[in-house]
Parts: sequence; structure tokens; C-alpha cells
Amino acid sequence: MTRPASRRTVLTAAAAIAAAASTGVTTASAAAAPTAAPASRPTGAAASRPVDNRFWSSAADWRGGAGAGTEVVAAPRPGLAIAVPSARTDYTDPHTGATSTWESATWTSPVHRSTVPATEVIASWNAHTPAGTWIAVELRGTYTNGATTPWYVMGRWAAGDTDIKRTSVDGQGDGRSSVWTDTLSVDDAATGLRLVSYRLRLTLHRRPGTGLTPTVWRLGAMASDVPDRFTVPASLAGAARELVVPRYSQNTHIGQYPEYDNGGEAWCSPTSSQMIIEYWGRKPTAEDLAWVDPAFADPQVCHAARFTFDHQYHGCGNWPFNAAYAATYEDMNAVVTRLHSLADLEALIGAGIPVITSQSFLEEELTGAGYGTAGHLMTVIGFTPDGDVIANDPASPDNEAVRRVYKRREWENIWLRTKRYDAKGKVRSGTGGVCYLYWPVDPAPSQHRVLKSLGLL
Repeated sequence: MTRPASRRTVLTAAAAIAAAASTGVTTASAAAAPTAAPASRPTGAAASRPVDNRFWSSAADWRGGAGAGTEVVAAPRPGLAIAVPSARTDYTDPHTGATSTWESATWTSPVHRSTVPATEVIASWNAHTPAGTWIAVELRGTYTNGATTPWYVMGRWAAGDTDIKRTSVDGQGDGRSSVWTDTLSVDDAATGLRLVSYRLRLTLHRRPGTGLTPTVWRLGAMASDVPDRFTVPASLAGAARELVVPRYSQNTHIGQYPEYDNGGEAWCSPTSSQMIIEYWGRKPTAEDLAWVDPAFADPQVCHAARFTFDHQYHGCGNWPFNAAYAATYEDMNAVVTRLHSLADLEALIGAGIPVITSQSFLEEELTGAGYGTAGHLMTVIGFTPDGDVIANDPASPDNEAVRRVYKRREWENIWLRTKRYDAKGKVRSGTGGVCYLYWPVDPAPSQHRVLKSLGLL
């Protein structure tokens, strides 16, 4: 059977990106790219998208779950908080060895039956965790054969890093599915086994006797069953538009703060996140950035790396942790999902919403990139009149070089495929359209419409 490649490969890839960008070394392979499929546009079968999104965010949503010690905070932004703690537990941080005592309360979602019997489920959340608080997110799924998974930990998270070290949890599995950093995946999709439903459990923690509380505004998951494919049908170009998005290079931070995954060479994800956060008019304060060496340019990128860092994964590429970081800024929503096609991406760009995408490719598969990668994040900011993709690619030598134009056909295939060949000709996995979406709590009507059409509102 074929298991998904470990998400740790993203980190190795990021280092390779930096080396390729600075030295010109390539990762070319003799394996030929697959022949392009015929051009097509999604039809009324947008209903056939292999993705299901379910997010709890309204007061009615929170009241619909089962709480033990929680309360619904109704205004101005509905959320879930601790009312009266229902438990008191000790937690030993695996990354510091320190044991501390916490009061907690829990909320469990109703069972959500996915519209897509799924091979993968990725949770994401938006929360405020003041010092002295943190949250844990767990997921329990039901298979097509009626069996259930254990309660899998999808993340132990805090916005800061002084109370606990935010972390994913390795080694989780039941012989039918496993958690790979941030993704719950069926071990062998070829058996036909799928996850048909799931519940999420949220545990809110605080220092005993303090009266503090985390507040969770959004919690949910994306379930998907993207078919195995080395190539996807070519699409026809839609409307041209380019958004004005700040440009930051990860490579200008090489060697800075190596404790956060060896420095900027592996910071594609937080660098992309910071670009979009600032597009929406948010940024860290001077007080937030006081810890950064004043000699470093663009200190907000260093800040994003520190506060997206997953201490188990040893990297900044944990997808939900990036979304959660974005949502720490005032009135921001953020999710991890999959898109079905470039038409979805064009609709978002048309509404003024840039998108952070995850892809992997050999150097010769993406003209003009100048590198190959087993996993890389970049920000799509527009489309040319010919339909080519305009991206802010953080794997660039400096900020001015970040804006790139990539050929439509090449780019859509490396982003949407689920299988690819590495430099040695071995079959590896692709992300199948994974992306991060960040948007304000009160989006414009056109933005609301496109987000709702994707099942995100």
C-alpha cells in the first residue's frame, strides 16, 4: 500500500528551495511530465467536488454542541469560552519536560456526516489564547464499515509559546488511519475504506484559579477524497485581475533564528501567511516585534515563523497552525481547505481574496521557478489576460523578485495533482489543491458569496 509522504518532507524541500534559488542547483529528473489532458471547464457538476467543509462559528453552532463547563460568548463575535471548569488535569509538555496543572472545560460538536466519504480530514480553528491559556483540538471519525477511530489529537495550540509549546502529536493510528502532523489520512485508500462522519472535541485550558479563558471563534474541518492523478484536465482562462499584496522573501532570512527550523530557508509558509495578513491591513505591533533583532529587515516574517512553529514537526509548515496564527489578528477568519479547480481560485481572486497554495514539483515542471521542491507554499495574487498565474513566491532572492508569473497549465497541474515523480523517478504524493484562505470577519458581499459557494460560510 502507499502511505502519504510525511509532512516533514516540506521542511527538507524548503531548504532545497533556498539552495536552488541562491546557487542555481537544480533537482531535474529524467522522468517526463505527464501529457496534458484536454481543456475543460467545471460544469454544473461543481456538485461533484470531492471536498466537504464544515465549520462551527455562529452562536447557534456553539449551542448545538455538547459542552461541559463552557459557555457561548454571543457578541460581537460568537465564540466559546470557559464558564465553570469541569476538570483539573496535569499536562507534561513533551518539549520542555515540565508538568503543570490546568483547569479545563470541553465542547464536543454534533456528528457531521460528510457529503464526501473521505480519505483525508484536516481540522482548523480560530481562537484567542491569552497568556495562561491554551486549547486542544481532537477528532473522532467513523468509517464506512461502522467502526470508529480513537480520539485523535489534531493540535495542542496556543498563540504564544511561554505556557506550552504548540505541537502536533506523532504516532497516532489504529491500523486503518493515521495522523500525519496535521492531516488524518486513511492508510490504504485502495481498500475502499473511507471516513463518512466525524466529531470534533475542543478542550479549553487555563491556569487554576485565574478566571482566564481562551475564546474559540471558529472550529471545523475539511474532508476530501481527491482521486489519484498525475495530471488534471487543463482549464480555460477566466477573468484577469491582480491584487496588490505585500511581497516578502523567505530567503532574505536565511540563517536568522535557526531554532525555528534552521531559519528563513524553510519559512515559505509563515512568509506567505504574513503577506496575506498585511494585505488585509493587519500587522504585528512594535511591542510584538520587540524580541526580533533590530538589524533584521522585515521582522514580521521572523515573528510569523516563531508563532507558527510546531515543536513536534520542528517546522513552520503546519497548515492549521498557520491559519490559527492569521486569526490571532483582529477580526480575521482563517481556514485550511482544498479547492476544486482554477475556476474556484479565479472566483476568489475576482472577489479580492488572495490564496496561499501548497504544491510540489521538479524544476523543469514549473518554468521560471528556478528550483524543485517536495513541498512549498506560495501566494496566488492574480491571473494575466492569458490566464497565467501571478504568484508572490517567497522562494525568491529578495522582496522585489517575489512577484512571478507562472504558466497556467504547468501551475494548475502541480497544484491539483495527487501523485508525482520525484527526481529519482519514484512516485510521491501531491497536495491535491490544498490552500489557506484568510478573510475579514465582515467580508464584502462579493467575498461572502464566493466563500459561501465553497462551503466556508
